[in-house]
Amino acid sequence: MINRISIRNYAIIDQLDIEFSNHLSIITGETGAGKSIILGALGLILGERADSKSLFKDDSKCVIEGSFEIEKYGLKDFFADNDIDYDVNTIIRREITVDGRSRAFVNDSPVNLTLLKELGEQLIDIHSQHQTLQINSAAFQLQVVDGFAQHKNEVEIFRNDFKAYKKNQLKLEKLITQSNEGKTEIDYLQFQFNELEAVKLIDGEQLELENEQQLLSHASEIKSSLGNTVYILDESETPVLGQLKEAIHHISTLEKYNPSIVNIANRLRSVQIELKDVSTEIAALSDRTLIDPERLDFVNERLDLIYRLQQKHRLASIKELLELQQSLNDKINSFNNADEEIERLKKQLEQEFKQIIVKAEKISLQRNKALKDVEQQVTTLLKELGLVNAVFKIENTPLENHQVTVNGLDQIKFLFSANQGFNPQELNKVASGGELSRLMLAIKGLSAKYNALPTIVFDEIDTGVSGEVARKVGNVMHKYAENMQVITITHLPQIASKGQTHFFVYKENKNGHTSTGIRKLSHDERIKEIAVMLSGENPGENALLNAKELLTQVN
Repeated sequence: MINRISIRNYAIIDQLDIEFSNHLSIITGETGAGKSIILGALGLILGERADSKSLFKDDSKCVIEGSFEIEKYGLKDFFADNDIDYDVNTIIRREITVDGRSRAFVNDSPVNLTLLKELGEQLIDIHSQHQTLQINSAAFQLQVVDGFAQHKNEVEIFRNDFKAYKKNQLKLEKLITQSNEGKTEIDYLQFQFNELEAVKLIDGEQLELENEQQLLSHASEIKSSLGNTVYILDESETPVLGQLKEAIHHISTLEKYNPSIVNIANRLRSVQIELKDVSTEIAALSDRTLIDPERLDFVNERLDLIYRLQQKHRLASIKELLELQQSLNDKINSFNNADEEIERLKKQLEQEFKQIIVKAEKISLQRNKALKDVEQQVTTLLKELGLVNAVFKIENTPLENHQVTVNGLDQIKFLFSANQGFNPQELNKVASGGELSRLMLAIKGLSAKYNALPTIVFDEIDTGVSGEVARKVGNVMHKYAENMQVITITHLPQIASKGQTHFFVYKENKNGHTSTGIRKLSHDERIKEIAVMLSGENPGENALLNAKELLTQVN
């Protein structure tokens, strides 16, 4: 419920602070005093749009703040899901700057208008004579019946199961589509995979083949040069190794004469050993270098095949070709497994559908049991509200199993007749605005017994009634306020007298500006205000006595 609202710099309101009763609060005042403007401010903190024209003073921002007690509304998950700090005493604030920009906060957490509106709908229901479309809504009518049936948990479980079923159904449809598309593609994918698999690619072989190709392509030149090198070092008429051996012999004869020559002789001997090793290694390399045209042809063909595959698939290495091969294999396997998955999912959906239908039929049975109770209570209350010939019926047209929806197997439709001798018909065909207002009053009040309904604000829905009917409407509102918070704007003294708290809205002139004010009336002030509503300005003694009597009549 709403505990308090603070309004600063809005429309013709400079500054207002209102603390509401937790039961029935009455708001009265002359036409044009600003009652609807207060409702407009309330609408802003519930997510309605606004602009800079809403400002009372053009050079200051508008700030509207409401304090709500939300413990009974089960909103912890909503706050958690939207990353807002939860508090049983929640503060909602709306700010509108001089340039028309708007900001909204819930417990000091910034929120967008969509989220604010979603939260606001769960806190306050503003209802006027011109806002009766909701009662024609199939969703609202079903909600009313479910409230009387008192099976909230069963309905919630069913809806979650139904949504899961529909999600799996979409998954199946997607799999079937993919499978059908895949069957036209799989032959080509299989061809590509077979082509790559047949080559038996090995990561790293390309570099080895390219090196081998270089050797085989120049084998004759390499072998000839290696042979000539060995010949020069060790096989010619004056081989380098032979001359080096002779040089060592000559210099070794001088070692005994000069110690420095010993080092030179040793170095020559080292060179001799190294050069023998080099000659031997070159000879071996020459022997291993084969002129093999057949092997060269194989290497060239292998490389040509690798290059062709890389060019075809626009890839640069064998590693990428192997990755492509694995990817193709995975796709082929997924297509091959799709049929199995489709069959598995079909069987799962069959079981889920059977369970859904069982739950839907149980819910439908509970709804049908509640229909008579709803019809009887609403009809009885309509008679109390002055519609003595009213007939209220609920028609439930069951759906076939295959037509089941998130709401189950039921199509609820409210039917109404206000006049004797006429069959009940759909509300939008037969009910007037005043009749719809009283019907909504009856239904919402009765629903409050079974649901933690938000605060209801009735904005002059009593238009068109008077006298005894008005008294009964007031009694009904007073009764509803025992279970929920009700705020009513009215021009009827019979209704105004039923409130626990009475606010009077008025206009005043300050510093050349007209602004709206509001004050909570004392008991004596209420007597005078109700007397004025009964007889006009300057009420006489009889009007005052009538006002006192109205205030003592709760039922």
